[in-house]
Amino acid sequence: MNCAIIGHGKMGREIERILAERGHKVVLVIDENNATELTAENLEGVDVAFEFTTPDTAANNVRTVLEAGRRVVCGTTGWLKELKNMEALAEERGGALFYASNFSIGVNIMFQINRRLAELMNPHAEYNVRIEETHHMWKKDSPSGTAITLAEGIIEGLERKSSWVNNRKGKAEEVEIESHREGMVPGIHTITYTAADDVLTLKHNIVNRRALALGAVVAGEYLQDKQGVHTMDNLL
Repeated sequence: MNCAIIGHGKMGREIERILAERGHKVVLVIDENNATELTAENLEGVDVAFEFTTPDTAANNVRTVLEAGRRVVCGTTGWLKELKNMEALAEERGGALFYASNFSIGVNIMFQINRRLAELMNPHAEYNVRIEETHHMWKKDSPSGTAITLAEGIIEGLERKSSWVNNRKGKAEEVEIESHREGMVPGIHTITYTAADDVLTLKHNIVNRRALALGAVVAGEYLQDKQGVHTMDNLL
C-alpha cells in the first residue's frame, strides 16, 4: 500500500521502518517543516495516512485527510473532544478513521480483560481501584489516553451505585489515576484492586516503541480497503 506519514518523530520513523519491512511504500512524509504540504492534492493516491503528532495539531491533520476522502490511522492522544466530529466526517466523506489511544496488541487485549475484570469485581465493594501510568518525560498529555481508556472500561463494568466511583455519574475521571513522566519509558499501565486482606494487580509494560508502531501498521493494513470508523476492537 502507498502510505503517508504525518509526524516524523520517533513513532513516525519507527512506522516508516516497519512499513518498508512489510513491503509498503511511503509516498508522503509531513512534519513541522513542511506542514503546509498536507493537502488533498498531495494525498491523492495515498491508501493510508499514519497520524502521530501532537494534541494541538492532530484534529486538523485528521480533518484534512478525511476531507480528501482518504483513510487515516491516528494514534495521537489528548484531542478527544474532536473525535466525534472526525468520526462523522469519515462517514460523510467516504474516508476511514482508525483511532486508538494505544496500538500495542497487548494493551488492547488488556482493555478487554480490564472490562471483564471490572464486571467480576463489581459485587465486591470492599476493593478500591486505581490506575497508575508511567511514560517518557516528553509525553505531553497527562493522564495518558491509555489510562483514560482503562478508566472508561472500569466504569463500563461497574454499577453506578458502586462505592468505587463515590456514587457519582460514573465518568472516567472519577477513577483515580496516578501519572508519572520519567526517562525513556514507552509506557507502563497498572490497575490495582486493593482490599484489607489482598491486592489484585493487572499490569502491562511496553518494552519498546516498536510494539506501538507495529500495531499501527497492522491497523493500516486492516484499514486499506475499508470506509467509516474502526477501532482496535474491530481489528482484534
